Amino acid sequence: MHRTNTDRPGSGGPVPATGGRSPGYRHDALVYDDVDTLTAVAAPWLLEGLAAGDAALVAAGPATTGPLREAVGHDPRVLVVERHALYRARTPTAITAFRRFADEHAAPGHRLRVVGETDYGTTAADWREWQAYEAVINTALRPWPLWGLCVFDAALPAPILASVRKTHPRLVTADGRSANPDFLDPATYLRSLPVPVEPLESTPPALADDDIGDYTGLRRRVRAWLDTVDGPDDVLEDFLLAVDEMTSNAVRHGTLPAGLRLWTAPGRVVATVRDSGSGLDDPFAGYGPAHGADLSHGGMGLWLARQLCDHVAIRRDADGVSVRLTTTWS
Repeated sequence: MHRTNTDRPGSGGPVPATGGRSPGYRHDALVYDDVDTLTAVAAPWLLEGLAAGDAALVAAGPATTGPLREAVGHDPRVLVVERHALYRARTPTAITAFRRFADEHAAPGHRLRVVGETDYGTTAADWREWQAYEAVINTALRPWPLWGLCVFDAALPAPILASVRKTHPRLVTADGRSANPDFLDPATYLRSLPVPVEPLESTPPALADDDIGDYTGLRRRVRAWLDTVDGPDDVLEDFLLAVDEMTSNAVRHGTLPAGLRLWTAPGRVVATVRDSGSGLDDPFAGYGPAHGADLSHGGMGLWLARQLCDHVAIRRDADGVSVRLTTTWS
């Protein structure tokens, strides 16, 4: 795979000036037992920010948004975004959206305060994607004038609540804001996250080439195979582009031999692209283009794949590096 140490999430967009222009990112967590507890903490925090010149945004579920809007007196300065527009999109898209909101709404020297309620989804792969996101944004949003108050229902599954404590530098309760002793360095945390097992990988693939010699011919075979899959054309086209990007990276920048395997099941396609090298050792790889805002330099393959597929899993072992791409539809 393409070896890069510059595919950092902090790249890929205009970086606000530091110093007076940008106060920089804060990332807090509030675990609440009921909505009354949440609003008692979050509403005064939003109003305090508005009084100080900060902007305000709520990206939460309806059970949270309604009471919170009421608690701030339906103040029109509080922007409200349906959370699935952010948290059920792919993770790089959510990062880009928050950067854009900050650029558009934070006045010079002030922040955009965000009450955010991440939707972790229902599968192990979903959980991992958004657990990783909560770690990544500590770096991805660092230069942006944002202050995130991430709110979590105490009834969420225990593994998610455990990840909350590892990914947020500060915790907020009714008694105030304090340093989180369980917070882990984001890179350390990302490397500790296990990759969920994909049962299809233990079955015979629908298409396989374990020593790619004819890259152009393989691409035609992949397209022909996808033409037989019963799925939405636009979704399958995105998947084809992601497979093409990862296969191209493996052949052109990785260590040969490189290979590709494909599987399908009702409502799902999976691809694993492998090379024999030892690259892709950066846990932030693919959360931004490798060379920042100047896309003319390339380095966008993994970043595109993360936006085109529902799940992207990178694994390294004694045999090399693999990237698993998964796309689903209903």
